[in-house]
Amino acid sequence: MQIPANMLIKQTAYWNINHRINSALPGYIMLSSRLDEGQLHLLPQKALTEMTYLMSKIDYALNELLTPNHLYISRYGHNKNLAIHFHFIPITQWLINLFWQDQRYRQLQSFGAENPETITDGAELTFFIWREFCERPDPPIYQGPSREMIIEKLKVMLA
Repeated sequence: MQIPANMLIKQTAYWNINHRINSALPGYIMLSSRLDEGQLHLLPQKALTEMTYLMSKIDYALNELLTPNHLYISRYGHNKNLAIHFHFIPITQWLINLFWQDQRYRQLQSFGAENPETITDGAELTFFIWREFCERPDPPIYQGPSREMIIEKLKVMLA
């Protein structure tokens, strides 16, 4: 996949770091293999070593910049012809509050065991973020630093 220059944060021998192209949520970061491989165990040792180093740097940088309540890290790339990649999604209190204010997502509670309305899980929040910040033509206005500001700060922090 071609990453637009304004979304690319860092490129190494084995990895690309970029802001998720279609995400209006500032700080939604992707770490993607530059090798055409979908399995971790098939990557060269140098790529794996670099991956763990970059993951820890991204984790640190996003925690410093956005002080999220949680940082979700998910692995994807299991589809044919799609290299292994990771999503880093900062979950701030503002985002959690927005999720609970949207009554459409209360329907998700009917799919599992009874839980108090004060907690949610990673699957529900990830679903919410994908639908509201990545797929909607008019996503919510984020209350915090802009996507562009986060990208520029990450370029410095991950240099």
